[in-house]
Amino acid sequence: MSEIITNKVSLHRGRKIERIRKLRGWTQSLLAEKLDVSKQAISKLEQSENIGDEKLAEIAIALGVTFEGLRDFTEEKVLYNTNNFYENCGVTATSIAANVETIQNPLRETIEMFEKQLESTRKELLEVIKERITSK
Repeated sequence: MSEIITNKVSLHRGRKIERIRKLRGWTQSLLAEKLDVSKQAISKLEQSENIGDEKLAEIAIALGVTFEGLRDFTEEKVLYNTNNFYENCGVTATSIAANVETIQNPLRETIEMFEKQLESTRKELLEVIKERITSK
C-alpha cells in the first residue's frame, strides 16, 4: 500500500464542501440549484470557516453524502479509502473475465427467447394477412 503523508492543516467546513463538490464534478451553480440558493451564496459558503451543524446537514444531503462524511472529510481519508478499496477488493483480470462470461450467457438466452417470440409473432401476422387476402 502506498504511504500516505498526513496533512496537519485541517480543512475548514467551507473548504470541505468545496472539495466534495469538486470531487463529484459539480459546479457551484449546480450545488446552488440543489440548495435553492444563488451561486454567490455557494461561493460565500465555501469561504466560511464555521458552518452550523443544521446547515451542514442540509448541504450533506444536497451533496449526496452523510453528515459525518462531510463533517469529518479529509483528503487523506479519500486517498486511504481509495487505495484500500483497490488493494483489498479482490478483483483480478481472471475474475472479471469469469463475470463477463456469466453475464453474457443470460444475455444470449434472452436474445434467443426474443427471437423465438419474434418468429411466432411473424407467423401470426402472416396468418392474419392470408385471412384478409382470401376473405376479399
